[in-house]
Amino acid sequence: MADDQLPPADDPRDDGADPTVTAYGLIEPIEIEEEMERSFLDYSMSVIVSRALPDVRDGLKPVHRRILWGMYDV
Repeated sequence: MADDQLPPADDPRDDGADPTVTAYGLIEPIEIEEEMERSFLDYSMSVIVSRALPDVRDGLKPVHRRILWGMYDV
C-alpha cells in the first residue's frame, strides 16, 4: 500500500486480531513489510555464509568442491 493511502478506520483486515492457535502452532498477525525485510535479510545472509564465502578448512567454495568431487568420481 502506498504511504499516502491509509485504510479506512473500520477496515476488517486491521482489527487488531489476537494470535490464533491452530494445529500447526501459534499464528500471529504481522505486517508483511516487516516479515519480508526480516526474511530477506535472513536468507541473504545464509546464502553469503553457505555459498559465497570459501570454507576455512580447504579454501574452496561449495561449487568448486562439487566440481572437484565430480572429477574425482570420473
